[in-house]
Amino acid sequence: MASDLDRVLDRIDGDIDAALERLFSVLRIKSVSTDPAFAKECAACAAWHVEDLKSIGFEAMAHATPGHPIVVGHDRSTSGKSVLFYGHYDVQPTDPLNLWDHDPFEPFIETRKDGTKAIRGRGSSDDKGQVMTFVEACRAWKAVTGRLPVGITVLLEGEEETGGVNLPPFLASHADELRADVGLICDTNMWDARTPAIQTMLRGLCNDEVTIRAADRDLHSGFYGNAAANPNAVLVRILASLRDETGRVTLPGFYEGVPELPEALKADWQKLPFDEKAFLGAVGLSEPAGEKGRSVLEMVWSRPTCEITGIGGGYQGEGFKTVIPSVASAKVSFRLVFDQDPETVRAAFRAHVQKLLPPDCEASFIKHGGSRAVRFPVDAPSFAKARAALAEEWGREAFFIGGGGSIPVTGLIKEKLGMDVVLAGFALEDDRIHSPNEKYELESFRRGIRSWARILDAFSR
Repeated sequence: MASDLDRVLDRIDGDIDAALERLFSVLRIKSVSTDPAFAKECAACAAWHVEDLKSIGFEAMAHATPGHPIVVGHDRSTSGKSVLFYGHYDVQPTDPLNLWDHDPFEPFIETRKDGTKAIRGRGSSDDKGQVMTFVEACRAWKAVTGRLPVGITVLLEGEEETGGVNLPPFLASHADELRADVGLICDTNMWDARTPAIQTMLRGLCNDEVTIRAADRDLHSGFYGNAAANPNAVLVRILASLRDETGRVTLPGFYEGVPELPEALKADWQKLPFDEKAFLGAVGLSEPAGEKGRSVLEMVWSRPTCEITGIGGGYQGEGFKTVIPSVASAKVSFRLVFDQDPETVRAAFRAHVQKLLPPDCEASFIKHGGSRAVRFPVDAPSFAKARAALAEEWGREAFFIGGGGSIPVTGLIKEKLGMDVVLAGFALEDDRIHSPNEKYELESFRRGIRSWARILDAFSR
């Protein structure tokens, strides 16, 4: 006799075309959170999710914020274990539009020469397609059994792509309503197209912008060269001093709270089927940069970084202009690990800049947010159950991996709600998120739904 789970999985496979139509409906909504011109579209996307959650029995509503709405849906009719699922419905801008092969908000299924298929469209992977894998799993459970295996709260944000400034106060003021036994997030990658993964650690973030000013106007380089302070030269000298010849960051106290990776975990990572040359070769590079003597995985998962992500000063147009600029600026991003404090790092960076400023120069700064790194105990029961459920679906053991990126909400859920978070996503490295021609593998969508159905079943036992 078929189990409830078997019947749910059959339902998912039989309903995949309808699930795709629902996904296409939400992909057509231009919920670009960073551009005020799309504010109504963001509100419409929130409303779409409210109605969709209601259609499968959730009590759902869109909460107004100073920015875009936050959607919350509850189905707590099942006693026992409860989960909080987080996702976001906003998407990145589509610029440059001329690099898209099709309308980014007219999704379609692309069939490639080898017969594999992908969902094309902005948000197909980040994060609408991933969100809907979870919602469709809930839909299937309700259709087959009339109930969910566990109590579920769904939390969907509309400002993840713009920093999520309104989410922390919302979590604080709604903590009792949102608290559950474990958090779930589907906004991460698989190890590869056939191997699932659970991210158990994510780096934190500290972003800062520095502007250096000297003369009260741009100066003729023939008249003032050598004699006048040059903000471009001052800035690049300061930026170059942020790392030493071994790749280590030079800020005083930067590595406080950064222990060496445990040997057992390092050994596990060394066993992963990861090719450093292929990883770099895929983006046209050949040699690892950064800290000497560290593996690439170690550098991108468990070591802090200092990267200059933007720089400008002086004439940038066609041709040549012989001036000494009066202003130069740069954006510097730090990825943080373990117990590094973003505000301590920010203060150290600013003190470093001020210390190296020559006479006649002044520096000003703009804060662009920050968050702490987060780690979860992989021996917790929820992680073991999720890992086993993923293995049943994919036929391969899910890897516990680190993450080079930052998902600030993960730390917020842990800090404000006191919950561990299972980060299980089904995106791939080549999904082109934030870039033209974004895609989500059809198999990721289908088996992502099946995976969540299995995970929810596992949590119920």
